[in-house]
Amino acid sequence: MRALARLAAATLLVAAPVAAVTVATTASAAEDPAPITVFTSDFEDGTAQGWAGRSAETIAHSTAVAHGGTGSLAVSGRTAAWQGPSHDVLGTFEKGTAYTISAWVRMESGSDNARLSVERRTGEVASYDQVVGNTAVTAGGWTNLTGRYTLATDVDFLRVYVETASTTGSFFLDDVTASYVPSLPIQTDIPAVRDAVTAFPVGAAITGAEIVTDHGALLRRHFDSVTPGNALKWDATEPSENTFTYAQADPLIAFAKTNGLAVRGHTLVWHNQTPSWVFTGADGQPMTATAEDKALLLSRLENHIRNVAGHYGSSIGVWDVVNEVIDENQADGLRRSTWYTVAGLDYIRTAFRVAREVLPDAKLFINDYNTNVPAKRDKLYNLVAQLKAEGVPIDGVGHQMHINVSWPSIAETEAMIQKFVPLGVEQQVTEMDVSIYTNNGESFPAPPADRLLQQAYVYRDMFALFTRYASEITSVTLWGLADDNTWLDTFPVTRKDAPLLFDTRLQAKQAYWGVVDPSKIGVSPSPSSSSVSPSPSVSSSPSSSPSSSPSSSSGNGGCAVTYRVTGSWPGGFQGDVKLTNTGSSAVSGWKLAWQFTGGQQVAQLWNGTATQSGAAVTVANASWNGTLAPNASTSVGFLASWTGSNHAPTAFTLNGTTCAVL
Repeated sequence: MRALARLAAATLLVAAPVAAVTVATTASAAEDPAPITVFTSDFEDGTAQGWAGRSAETIAHSTAVAHGGTGSLAVSGRTAAWQGPSHDVLGTFEKGTAYTISAWVRMESGSDNARLSVERRTGEVASYDQVVGNTAVTAGGWTNLTGRYTLATDVDFLRVYVETASTTGSFFLDDVTASYVPSLPIQTDIPAVRDAVTAFPVGAAITGAEIVTDHGALLRRHFDSVTPGNALKWDATEPSENTFTYAQADPLIAFAKTNGLAVRGHTLVWHNQTPSWVFTGADGQPMTATAEDKALLLSRLENHIRNVAGHYGSSIGVWDVVNEVIDENQADGLRRSTWYTVAGLDYIRTAFRVAREVLPDAKLFINDYNTNVPAKRDKLYNLVAQLKAEGVPIDGVGHQMHINVSWPSIAETEAMIQKFVPLGVEQQVTEMDVSIYTNNGESFPAPPADRLLQQAYVYRDMFALFTRYASEITSVTLWGLADDNTWLDTFPVTRKDAPLLFDTRLQAKQAYWGVVDPSKIGVSPSPSSSSVSPSPSVSSSPSSSPSSSPSSSSGNGGCAVTYRVTGSWPGGFQGDVKLTNTGSSAVSGWKLAWQFTGGQQVAQLWNGTATQSGAAVTVANASWNGTLAPNASTSVGFLASWTGSNHAPTAFTLNGTTCAVL
């Protein structure tokens, strides 16, 4: 799974951290009832309105600045970045209701990244759910943090709070609200997906929010299986060495058992969401390609699989044993993760060997994205063929299928399936969603009707293809239950997406009918203002797209850059860089450069090709976005690690010309 799901909180529904962006969540937003506000702090009465510090910091009413009116909350005297204002919402938030939380933040001086979170406790166990990840905040204006949160467990402590990522500087808080839109009952007069699709089981990826109230009812009614999106990953199950916890996953597995749903396990080995201790040697230093480090790493891998897979045993019948190991830009096709640089292919061999020993009856899969791209597909094929020839027990290949309304074609997808038939392995679609966007520059206030119609036809045609290959495709899993909880809201850029079969109010969309009964899809879409020509290499997955070397033409005039952190987790973050040609002529071929001053290291980048030397990062255009007309924009997204601080770059150059930073 992408990462994004990179925030491993069992109760989260995440929406984007956005400043001054209106988010409408359904195609018929105008017909939705007005949100019901359950909590408001505007600080206009001269008090702190119940807000308190998380430690010894000072929380006080202020009239120095205000977002609205004349009052705000001043937060000062902080001695740690995690310190900040918090407010009790235990008697306000109800389990199973999706709340939209909004807050306005402004630094007193300087800049930092702010984030909005919820602390919940059950007994003596505390958990921290990030609602809005790191978002750049300055003293020059107010920044809005908006995200969605659903409480999925019983708790006896629940507080919402604001903190910063790096510094202990003072900041202001204003106009905090929490609201919800009343839910609609799930539709019981329409066919269940699992009854309409009989060629293979259909599943959904879930968090804790999908097993309660109406979400749980929708899940039970329509799907055959579930995949815990984050709860089985390494950071959730073994956060520190040999300390195993299943607090996130156990309720999901129990729900599946109670309701007769099969479970796909995701994932035992991945280069993301793996705690840093896993790659730290006995000497306390990052592992390198030594015999000692390799032995220790493989020992930790074996111990992890024996414990996690062993804990669930036959309750999980299919596992994504290794996830996203292919990098088609490498000559040998193998991702240069720390797993590989320390252990070579032996980490994959070990993972499958141990999984088979622990789970003799389970189906063991290798899972990856963009497998409909020939270069990636062929490298994955070569790896599976090699490992199977060695006797490595790979039972199947997982195709993630994060696609959009214009890409890929049915022919490309059919070629993907056909490629692996000679290997005699099962094939499963493991993480399917269909974005309504075709490039990173698009953002709609509400999903356009024509895009939803296009999406319905994509689902129709893809499911028809999978059905024709039912002897090969043994399962299809959608990466989410409904549009109110999708990783695509923050990846690859921040915007509200609508990639699934049910909308944000859990009602069936045109996409649902594309799967269940295509005769009920509306009229075919015609070109509209939302329609654009797709770029064939655009993907909803974070891979580096094929690129070409930029030429020296830089156009006349200037450039502007917007840099944002769109998600953050311990030791890592996701970023987005938007480049705009503000000059009077086109840019033909570009290189964008900046400096990371906090030790950040780019691990993956998409929509361009990145090189990094020390602090210096250079991104060259991809083959399809190398030309920027005047006033045109393009965005690149990336995943990176960070230690100590995560300050935003302060300067950017385009082909050597300094850009304005917005």
